[in-house]
Amino acid sequence: MNDHSLRTYDSMLGLLSSADNPTPLVRINRVTPFEHTQVYAKLEWYNPFGAVKDRVAFNMVRDAEDGDVIAEAQDLVEPTSGNTGLGLAMIANARGYSLTTPVSNQIPLEKRTMLRFFGADVVELDDDLCPAPGAPEGAIATALEIGARPEFHMLNQYTNPANPDAHYRTTGPEIWRQTQGAVTHFVAGLGTCGTITGVSRFLREQNPDVVVVGVHPNEGHDIPGVRSIRQLPQTAFFSPDEYDGLVEIQNAEAFELCLRLNREESITAGPSSGMALAGAFKRIPDELGNVVVVVFPDSIFKYASSVVKHLAGLGSAPAPTKGKQEVLLDGMVENVRANTDLTVATSVAHEEWRETSPYVLDVRNEDSFAKSHVVGAANIPLHDLAARAPELPDNKEAPIFTICERGNISLPAVLFLTSLGYKDVRSINGGTLAWRKGGFPTEPS
Repeated sequence: MNDHSLRTYDSMLGLLSSADNPTPLVRINRVTPFEHTQVYAKLEWYNPFGAVKDRVAFNMVRDAEDGDVIAEAQDLVEPTSGNTGLGLAMIANARGYSLTTPVSNQIPLEKRTMLRFFGADVVELDDDLCPAPGAPEGAIATALEIGARPEFHMLNQYTNPANPDAHYRTTGPEIWRQTQGAVTHFVAGLGTCGTITGVSRFLREQNPDVVVVGVHPNEGHDIPGVRSIRQLPQTAFFSPDEYDGLVEIQNAEAFELCLRLNREESITAGPSSGMALAGAFKRIPDELGNVVVVVFPDSIFKYASSVVKHLAGLGSAPAPTKGKQEVLLDGMVENVRANTDLTVATSVAHEEWRETSPYVLDVRNEDSFAKSHVVGAANIPLHDLAARAPELPDNKEAPIFTICERGNISLPAVLFLTSLGYKDVRSINGGTLAWRKGGFPTEPS
């Protein structure tokens, strides 16, 4: 029998948060610039599987079960930047389902590793840090393709009303009860926007004057789980007309405040928490009576590989330095990028491809290649080039184009082929994304 007062549960799912079993609300004391405004952090890593997305994962599965749209031992598929997948993997384990998670290869290694450890079938793809619905070979497109198969079901956190409903049912009532109705401002980072949508709708039913602030990162950020203003319209739950303000926080601001939270407040918050709190400090005035609640989505422990490259800039211990060989290789790749004799514009590459049929070497992984590639291209993933060098053309004088998704990993392929003695090797700028954007032929068509 579940007993919250004794912290005794029949299973791990009994720990899922609710108004009777809320995640903690902790006051910010040392890093706050305010004299009068009270700021509280809602620590979402106290959910049973470590993040705010546990709420969404459970609610989407429960909703699908109630609607009889998933069957016993169902194969589930869900695109994720990590936390939804981690929660779903564990709930799938508890419910007897399997889970496939297409993910960007840019999300922290810790998350990709733990998804596999939890039992998910992880499909790594070239995609934005957060899955982009418009990317033809991205995580969302891949999940939609898999979900169309009869044995699979895609829950789709980006369009599923059960996402914001999870927060309307749980997070909002928790905050209202924990603050005894005194909350005046609610602040959340913007990813799928399920949190801000569900919580704000509940709180405003209790008090229409509650101020709602959404916080997003700058373009080109390095904060997993949140979206820049350009990416936000890609989720069905981004409703800026329902917010009282939007705040952009720079990457460095988020990581700096994340560091201070850990060192000065002893709150083991991750970078998206630092971003959300920085937005609250920037947007909310210092006035008597203000009670601010900021969602802290998860802890720092999943982000060691992300944080390490920011340590030097934050005045901490310097990030590990690269060895001389790594520095030399990085320099060589940048030299290739800058050398117009070793790269080729997409339009020029297409013209030569059409007229002379050069050998095109696609160095992406097999899954990405199978979905769409230049007509007639050969596929040898970059990490297999050395072992599979005998498959390359015998004629060292023949022209070769290397290509990847965006024109990055095709650059070291130029170096490798040149080291083998090939005389005319060039990387196609912009990769297959630019090739498709130009309307040039691909297969499957």
